[in-house]
Amino acid sequence: MIKRPQLNSLLRALALAGAAAFTVSANAADEVSLYTTREPKLIQPLLDAFTKESGIKVNTVFVKDGLLERVKAEGAKSPADVLMTVDIGNLLDLVDGGVTQSVKSQTLESVIPANLRGADGKWYALSLRDRVLYVEKDLKLESFRYEDLADPKWKGKVCIRSGQHPYNTALVASMIAHDGAEATEKWLRGVKANLARKAAGGDRDVARDILGGICDIGLANAYYVGHMKNAEPGTDARKWGDAIKVIRPTFANAKSGGTHVNVSGAAVAAHAPNKANAVKLLDFLVSEPAQALYAQANYEYPVRKGVKLDPVIASFGELKVDPLPLTEIAKHRKQASELVDKVGFDN
Repeated sequence: MIKRPQLNSLLRALALAGAAAFTVSANAADEVSLYTTREPKLIQPLLDAFTKESGIKVNTVFVKDGLLERVKAEGAKSPADVLMTVDIGNLLDLVDGGVTQSVKSQTLESVIPANLRGADGKWYALSLRDRVLYVEKDLKLESFRYEDLADPKWKGKVCIRSGQHPYNTALVASMIAHDGAEATEKWLRGVKANLARKAAGGDRDVARDILGGICDIGLANAYYVGHMKNAEPGTDARKWGDAIKVIRPTFANAKSGGTHVNVSGAAVAAHAPNKANAVKLLDFLVSEPAQALYAQANYEYPVRKGVKLDPVIASFGELKVDPLPLTEIAKHRKQASELVDKVGFDN
């Protein structure tokens, strides 16, 4: 985790970051209500800094499961102003469920690339989670394509979590968008044939099993590496992190050469009683100091360019994001899930 002096430094920077931009008039509402599926401890420093700058109190409601259902049930009387979640699928479910509204913000539109926000202003990405290759540290491998994971030379050497986990269904959906359903089904069968163990566990378990000699490579999110390599020396997490290196794969058929990313993001609730404050909160969350805290406390990749990264994440090199719109990927989520079951990937 981020060291205490670093955290204090970031919080001081947040407290000084353009307070005038968030000044609230004496007659303005002084609160905003946030419904979030993210663990409160991950975002509380950001919310505290926002309140200190703006005078706007953030009422945080942690909703582990059923966010869409809860907001729907509350209807027009819902106190929710901002809805925050992880995974593009979960974010777009809120949009499709009719519980978000379109908002315009010059700040959001100038900071967040077009492929990482809704064209209608109904959702915005706040941080990125690139799906990368964990590699045994001494293995001589410098570049990789996602399609290579099905190459028979990796038979018995691949570890991955459940194919039905949202991180993986999003990747499979992206593969469908790039290569087509038929090629993706063939790819899934090839990856399954290469598995060293059943597709299960979490992303950290990929690093654990590489250390244990069970596999040589595996797919997982990059930010977990930040947590592991910054863990206290001697802990299991640190040992797992020190056992691997990271390669950012690309798609074989994508001219861009970009890496697949998922997101954490937010939207303004359809019946937000404090809409103006909701937009101010989103604007704040893409400010440079706030994005730095995302990057250095959570090890997620910022959506804002030029933000200083944690040294571990910076060591991976610049992230070139696959420019395929996330909405295009999301169109194939159901088909991706069906393909995972069809090939018995998790069996």
